[in-house]
Amino acid sequence: MSKPSAGAMSRRERQIMDIVYERGEVSAADVVEALPDPPSYSAVRALLRILEEKGHLTHFEQGKKYLFRPTQARQAAARSALQQIVRTFFGGSTERAVATLISDGESKISDVDLDRLAKLIEDAKQGDRADGTVD
Repeated sequence: MSKPSAGAMSRRERQIMDIVYERGEVSAADVVEALPDPPSYSAVRALLRILEEKGHLTHFEQGKKYLFRPTQARQAAARSALQQIVRTFFGGSTERAVATLISDGESKISDVDLDRLAKLIEDAKQGDRADGTVD
């Protein structure tokens, strides 16, 4: 399976991917039911096909309907999207991206979260490349 393209997703495509990740696998009817202010059934089918063409989804047949699954785990998709954002908006600089996030006055980062970030940074200095999760 090819790696999903780094191209931007539309709002609807992101909403659909959220539903797919939440449920694990979905039919077009499942998506129509779960979307706020859903477009037509045929429009949802078209969006699912586009997401499949972009490499984000794969499908299999179950009876007379297609079920769609993500091609990669949500964490891997998030990492890929974040890497694209860092390259696009921060010239590939993780430091600039993190500095922007923690210096943003609207982003209220708790002391607990700052401590977790400090631990991740310390682990990275020690050579322990964590996956971004903290116990």
